[in-house]
Amino acid sequence: MPSPVLSPALRALTDAVRTGTPRAEEEFWRHVETTGTPLVEPDPDGDPAHRLVTFLWRDDPDRPAGDVLALLHTVTDKDRHAGDLVPHLMTRLPGTGVWAIGHRLRADHRASYQFYVSHGPREEALRADRASWRRVLDLALPDPLNSDPPLPARDGRHPASVMALDEAPPQPWTARRADPARGTHRDEELDGRRITVHLPAGHRADGGPYPVVVLLDGEMWGPVLGVGDTLDNLLADGRIPPTVTLLVDSMGRRHEDLSCSDAFVDWLADRLLPWAARRHAADEDPERTVIAGQSAGGLTAAFAAYRRPERFGNVLAQSGSFWWPDDEASESGGEWLTGRYAACERLPVRFHLEVGLQEWMLLAQNRRLRDVLRERGYDLTYEEFNGGHDYACWRGGLASGLAGLLGRP
Repeated sequence: MPSPVLSPALRALTDAVRTGTPRAEEEFWRHVETTGTPLVEPDPDGDPAHRLVTFLWRDDPDRPAGDVLALLHTVTDKDRHAGDLVPHLMTRLPGTGVWAIGHRLRADHRASYQFYVSHGPREEALRADRASWRRVLDLALPDPLNSDPPLPARDGRHPASVMALDEAPPQPWTARRADPARGTHRDEELDGRRITVHLPAGHRADGGPYPVVVLLDGEMWGPVLGVGDTLDNLLADGRIPPTVTLLVDSMGRRHEDLSCSDAFVDWLADRLLPWAARRHAADEDPERTVIAGQSAGGLTAAFAAYRRPERFGNVLAQSGSFWWPDDEASESGGEWLTGRYAACERLPVRFHLEVGLQEWMLLAQNRRLRDVLRERGYDLTYEEFNGGHDYACWRGGLASGLAGLLGRP
């Protein structure tokens, strides 16, 4: 949770400014530029499992901010859903241009974050309705003092910075490397839907058959996040075999297609997979076919295996929206798909599920599906990461999930 400014470094700056130490703020920023942000210091209570993490924003002297909101992915969203953004207002240190807010976080936390700089009335910055929040996200900025690679965004928004504390799980396959042989990307179309096909290095049309991954929300994973680098790295390290990956564009139909849609799943099974087999030598064996998705895509991945297990033998579901449908939308109540898996015999499907500990709207539902699958005897790996509903976490989990599902017989 956000805390008062407790950072020893900030206390020292406050004391120096108060006593008139020359160039105190200038020396502080010089130190911060060297060490990078956010500031990470020992837990004030002495707990070795936690860190005091202080986010900093440097005011523009030509246009001083009225307020600054620190947007820590999912952590801030939880309070926004509750209608209260006050805990995420940063504090300006008296006599300086330093805005700061501290969080006491577990040492394995990973999250993307941004800043919203407000020049209007405070009540405007604190509006939590959907339209106001979208405006905040449209204008939110990355941390200019964070030297780690940012998380790209789409729809004209600014990228986000990434905080990964020292005990966060490593993500060795996400960054572009100089050494691996490069696969190739092809922008194609099937039945009016855009498909980005990633072919592994050395792919031959007369080779294969190659294992196949169907990755939903392809418009995000391909042109924005560059998942081809991850696939190339996994192949170069021997963690997956040469694999054909089909990045399926949502085409503005995400809500319609990624909510347990029979028609969409049948299109994937009956049109997309046979097309990829003919055109790119993709394997049609369900044991060598993975369907992967996040959020509503995770729900759809699990539904695809339920509806068409003869085509989809492996599910990689990250932060799946297994609450679907909510109680008001269906007479049968929520968690429909979990109920279907509970009611049927075990299907020939393997699962890799993961969910973030900060995902207050999804954690319990993912655990319930995990329990049902275990009771039914499914081949299941399940992980909980200390983060939120966040591509900064998912890109690492996607890599490890693919390695687990494709890298074993």
